Order: sequence, then structure tokens, then C-alpha cells
Amino acid sequence: MHCLKSLRTANLGILQLFKNAGISARVGADSSLTFPRTQGPVPFPCWVTGSPHTQRNFHHQQDPDIDQGHSKNRLMSSMEDLLFYTITDGKESIPLSQFISALRKTGLLTSDPRLRDTVYQMRQSTRDSIGPVLMDKELFRRCVGNNIMLLTKAFRKKFIIPDFEKFTHQIDKMYENAQKQEGGQVADYIPQLAKFSPDLWGVSLCTIDGQRHSVGDTKVPFCLQSCVKPLEYSIAVHELGSERVHNFVGKEPSGFKFNKLSLNEEGKYKPHNPMVNAGAIVISSLIKPHSNKAERFDYVMEFLKSMAGAEYVGFSNATFQSERETGDRNYAIGYYLKEKKCFPENADMIAALDFYFQLCSIEVTCESGSVMAATLANGGICPTTGNRVLSAEAVRNTLSLMHSCGMYDFSGQFAFHVGLPAKSGVSGAVLLVVPNVMGMICWSPPLDRLGNSVRGIHFCQELVSYFNFHNYDNLRHFTKKHDPRRRSDDDPNKSVVNLLFAAYSGDVSSLRRFTLSALNMEQSDYDSRTALHIAAAEGHVEAVIFLTETCKVNPHMRDRWGNTPLDDAMQFGHDVVASVLQNYQRVYTNFDSVGSGEEQKTSVDSLKSTV
Repeated sequence: MHCLKSLRTANLGILQLFKNAGISARVGADSSLTFPRTQGPVPFPCWVTGSPHTQRNFHHQQDPDIDQGHSKNRLMSSMEDLLFYTITDGKESIPLSQFISALRKTGLLTSDPRLRDTVYQMRQSTRDSIGPVLMDKELFRRCVGNNIMLLTKAFRKKFIIPDFEKFTHQIDKMYENAQKQEGGQVADYIPQLAKFSPDLWGVSLCTIDGQRHSVGDTKVPFCLQSCVKPLEYSIAVHELGSERVHNFVGKEPSGFKFNKLSLNEEGKYKPHNPMVNAGAIVISSLIKPHSNKAERFDYVMEFLKSMAGAEYVGFSNATFQSERETGDRNYAIGYYLKEKKCFPENADMIAALDFYFQLCSIEVTCESGSVMAATLANGGICPTTGNRVLSAEAVRNTLSLMHSCGMYDFSGQFAFHVGLPAKSGVSGAVLLVVPNVMGMICWSPPLDRLGNSVRGIHFCQELVSYFNFHNYDNLRHFTKKHDPRRRSDDDPNKSVVNLLFAAYSGDVSSLRRFTLSALNMEQSDYDSRTALHIAAAEGHVEAVIFLTETCKVNPHMRDRWGNTPLDDAMQFGHDVVASVLQNYQRVYTNFDSVGSGEEQKTSVDSLKSTV
């Protein structure tokens, strides 16, 4: 990188214009570069004059005992300015639609409950405007409001999946590949299920940070069927604890079909696990046993709505009636459980069966179901509301049983090949959880001979073959797979190169993005040359002003030849840059001598730590 030192500025025309105009660069109380009286003032770039830190730097005579609340306001204002100019690429305003598009690229939707105030302000401005709405700094501040931390995290690419747009592009490819799978039959033993088209196919995902993506038929309601089993089990454990629940149901895979009349006969008779019909029927008898039927159903519905972030959770009475009329096998299982005394004392077997049929008839969409899955992935906290819905114990136990027993007779092969907790249902749904990353719902009615969605299984297998989501994938040394959780700037050597080339080309937009992503703007290459050295040597005035006024980098750092950024600017004849650096050095030194320099030097670090 030391070869950059010998390169001349590529923007000689602008520099010559400055020289011809006879600029006398001084930093005044209005923080501007000033021409002689015959010329109009040329202001600093907008992102400098808008920064409260700039005015503070050049008015160091101000009372140092500033109120703490005022200091916090200045910090928040600086965060808003930096975020605004990062999104607008340095422009004073952009169309509102461009801001919404940039927001969606991070994975956040305008329907996100956390952005309610932001969306309200945007709609208000749209109603009050005659033509297209432009988002300027004032409107941006109104829209951001209390969401500054969330939005900063989003645009800093600090979510669990930093490059969400690239990730979802690959998800769309997998969706299209799975759509070509045409095997399987739609379940017909429950008449209502047979009415669904075999062409329906949708995939939705929600990360633990609330990033959302949907493709296909994701707004069509369908019944959870067996996908409700892990959810009702998690509710039971959350309310009663694992010890109480597992007095009545086991933890082992059965090795039989999900609706087989079979019990674990070691010791006390009980169903093998909560993921088969017998286990789910017993779990139904444990939830609010002393309440009436309506209260029990409402209780579970409210729980599921909380898991879904208040998104769609409905009920299909037609499917419920169809389940009751054709549920001879489940009635047989119920009487077998009653004979073997598997229910709690005084439990009503018929009431437990009706409740089980009701739970299987609860409707979701792929979109709302993905939030439920993400709540399990997030340790019981709903990503879109931030509310704790389930205890950590309930989530851990639920995911463990989903991993070992969730895919019917295919559970062992699914655990081997996919290695993730999942639960399938005869409606064609597959509820998939990538712990600490995201939850997904894949839905397509055609089933294979084991009762699993053909397209859903294909999608899950391709997902894990491309991304290292398998529970036992090595995250450090498995280079054949892609890790969407890894940031592109995780390599420190790459980040130094990117930073210095941005300074070399005078790319203030990239410098602004690096600052927002908490990159150390003072890092240097093997010649000890910093971004400020490069920008000064190239004569990029705006880049130098940004590095000094916004990033507060140290102007006294020397490269291996003993040169400071000011030395480089003077050596290559960049008078304007040299003048800016001379003034900044004086201010930087004065603050350091009076003890206030530490605060100014670390203002951006404070910003980063606050975020």
C-alpha cells in the first residue's frame, strides 16, 4: 500500500479551482471554509456542519460542565446524522420510497411492530404532501424517533444475517428448485385437507433479529395439524415444568407411525414422546385442566398469537368438524390411553380429544408461522415484539424432541442429513428451527409415503447442503459451505485494504459506511499509513474533513518514513488540505492539553459503544 504515497491526486481540476479562487482556509465559528469578501462563502460539506461535535470542537471556550442530558442528545443527534447520510449516500434528501427500499434490503418490513412509530410518521408525511415525498434530515429524525438503535444496527449490518439481500437471493433459488418436485399426494383422510391444490408452495423465514423474507404462497391460511404438537408441548412445559409433564409422556422416538396404538411399557405406561398422536392427546389433557373448553382454547390461542408477534392465527371450524367425524383412529388411541391410565387423575378423555382436534385445526400462514418458529430459535422471545413468551427450559426441551422425534418415521434420516429441529404436519407444513439464527415454515400439500411434504423436505436438505446450518457443521474450518452469519469485513486485512482504497479514491460514502459499522478509522497498513495519510496525499478535501471532523482521527500519526498526513499534503502541494489539517492539529492539540481532548477523540467510540 506504500505505493499509494507516490500517486498524485486524480482530481486536479477541483484543486485548481480552489487555488484560482484564492481560498484562505480558516475554521471559524460557523465551521466553514471562507473565501475573500469578493467571493461567497463555501461551506463545509453538509454532514460536517450538521454535526454538533464540530461546533463543540471549534468552540472549546464553552463551559466544559455540560449537562449530561444535553451530551446524550448531542450523541443521539450525531448518530442520526451519520445514519441519515449513510442511507442517502451523502445527499440532503432522497425519495421516501428509496428509504423504504433500503430498509427492506436489511430484512426489516414496514409491518414490523417495532417500526410502528416510524411508519406512522411516513404515512403522515405522505398524506400531508401533494407530490412525491422527499425524506430530508428533519423528516428522517421524526421517523427514526426511538428506533435509532434498531435502524443503526440494521444499516451497520449487525443483524444475525448481515448481507440479507444476498442470503434471500439464494433462498429464492432453493425455492425454485424445490418447486420442480412434483411427487407426492395431498392428504385425503381428512376431507378438508384434500381440497388444497397440490401446486401451492410457500416459504417464509424470520431471523432472531426480526429480518423477514417470504416467497410463494405465503399468505394462504392452512391448518397446523401435527405442527401444533411442539407448540402445545412447549406451553405445557412453560406452565407446569418438565418433571410434571414427563410424568405422563416419554422422550424417546417410537420407531412407529405417528398414529399407531403403541405405548412405552418400561415402568409406567405412557406415550413415547409428545410428537406422536398419543403423546399430544395426553399433553392436551395437561393444559389448564380445571378450565372449561372455551377458556382452554382461548388460552392456547393467545399464547400462539404472542409467539407469532400478533400476526395471523385463526381457526378452521370445518377442519375441526372433519377431524371429529373421521377421527376413529384417534378415538381408539384415546380409549387405549384411558385403559392404561395414562391420563392425569380426573381427566376427561373425550374433552382431551376434542381439545386436540381443535389445536390441530388452528390456522396460520407461512408468514405468521415463521415468527412462531423464530420465537423458538430466539430462546422463547418473539423477535418482532421483544416479549418473552416461553421459558428457556421449555424451548430447549421442545427443540430437543423436535430434533429426535419431529419428522415421523423420517426423524432419524432428517436428523442425520439436515441436523436441525423440525416438525412436519399432514397439511404439508414443515416447521424448521435454526437455533439462535432463524425460524422457517415451508408449506406444500403433496406428501411422501411417510407423511412429510415432498417440496419441504427437498428445500430443507438443499438449505443445509449450501449453508452450514447443520448442528454439527464446523463453523471455522468447513470451507465448502457458506456461512450467512459471517460479515464480509470479518477479515482485518481486508478491512484495512478497503478503508485505504476508499481514502485513496476519496469515496466519502464508503468511509461513512465504515464509520457506521464501527470500523477503526485509525488502523494502518504495514507502512503505518492511515486513511488520513492517503486522503491527504491524494488531495481529497471532503475525505480529509470527514476523517477529522466526524471520525476525530489522530492527525499526528507517522508512517514508517516519519511523515504525518500534513507532511504528505504539503509534499504533494495540496494547500487546501494542508490548511484544514493545520487548523485541525491546533484544535486537536489544544483539547489534549486542557484535558477535553480525550472526550472529543473518543466521541465516535462512545457512539459505537452506545449502539
